[in-house]
Amino acid sequence: MRKFTYKSDDTTDIMVSSSIACPSEGVRPHIQELLDRALAGDCLSQDDAYTLIQVQETELPVLCGVAAALCNRHKSRTITYSRKVFIPLTTLCRDKCGYCTFVKSPGDPAARTLTPDEVLSIAESGRRAGCKEALFSLGERPELQHSLAREHLRLLGYPTMLAYLRAMCELVLTKTGLLPHANPGTLSREEIADLRDTNVSMGMMLESTSVRLTERGQAHFGCPDKLPSVRLATLRAAGELAVPFTTGILIGIGETRMERIDSLCAIRDIQAEYGHIQEVIVQNFRAKPGTRMVNCAEPSMREMVRTLAVARLILGAAMNLQAPPNLTPGEYGAFLSAGINDWGGVSPVTPDHINPEAAWPKVVELRQVTAQRGYTLRERLAIYPDYVRNPTRWLAESLRPRVAAWIDSEGLVKSEATQW
Repeated sequence: MRKFTYKSDDTTDIMVSSSIACPSEGVRPHIQELLDRALAGDCLSQDDAYTLIQVQETELPVLCGVAAALCNRHKSRTITYSRKVFIPLTTLCRDKCGYCTFVKSPGDPAARTLTPDEVLSIAESGRRAGCKEALFSLGERPELQHSLAREHLRLLGYPTMLAYLRAMCELVLTKTGLLPHANPGTLSREEIADLRDTNVSMGMMLESTSVRLTERGQAHFGCPDKLPSVRLATLRAAGELAVPFTTGILIGIGETRMERIDSLCAIRDIQAEYGHIQEVIVQNFRAKPGTRMVNCAEPSMREMVRTLAVARLILGAAMNLQAPPNLTPGEYGAFLSAGINDWGGVSPVTPDHINPEAAWPKVVELRQVTAQRGYTLRERLAIYPDYVRNPTRWLAESLRPRVAAWIDSEGLVKSEATQW
């Protein structure tokens, strides 16, 4: 009988059995049966996941232990991260999310669109610091809402913000060699195809499939691009075009635990059809001054590990699962005990413009925290190893030699830059 050890935050060892014949102490039989099935690689149903997301507090360490064991079995105790430079192309957006401080209204002096010289300057600073990824983030289709965005585009000489994005991805790729990863929000099939030649991967947080959150008073009210049907259509279109894609959920924005499960199962279903979702992020809401949701409660650490563990069991051992370390400073090491295998992108030169109050951890710290829990930290590109290994399917031909130059036989960065 195989057993796995989970070390909880209070360093108490809890044995997680792979057989219901020897149930873990304090775990109800029907929960143990579901955990056994998950550990055996069975695909859990949505109802199964509904049950697991509501385990009792005494069962939570065992839930996390099974998630970590499932992850370790496939990922060989390797935790990855990407060294990136963050390029906030425009802070204008047509959406009005209740928790966002990245977006600025047209009357705000910070409402601006970067010029090509500014984009290149930021990218070059990243190149000098050893970055490989250029993360482009921007508001969604601002020109459809704001005359200021249209004026910016007129001066720059582009018809749409997405056309400008493509040009800037090409500029950075050509001039610095950094590999673009665009995160522009919802996209049509044609728009994704247009960006594919200049991006090694792309991303868009699903956030939630709850239509309820788009109603008046909720987090996504006044946000046409946060309609679940529109975001799911983007995920499917990226799959049809074989674009390695990052997505995820945002927890604590008013959704229920059951709605989190709905969102994760929707991601799993699309991944089962297309196989292009290279990474799923579980991100915790942070209350920010100046937003409608400033007084809303943030998810606790226990709520995060509960959600991460169930996400691992829903998505399976092969999925790359991430939780941002900078949003839970001083505590994020606990995520390793709940089944994650990636820290996401961190930057030595630019802040997290989405969460500017939350500084990136230094790689030295990440390595120490990772090693303390028995894992090895490795740098990856903006495209994950499984996708690097099949470049003819997942990469535009022009990008393949650029990616190949960075990686070793495992598909990870072969020579990391000096740590910071």
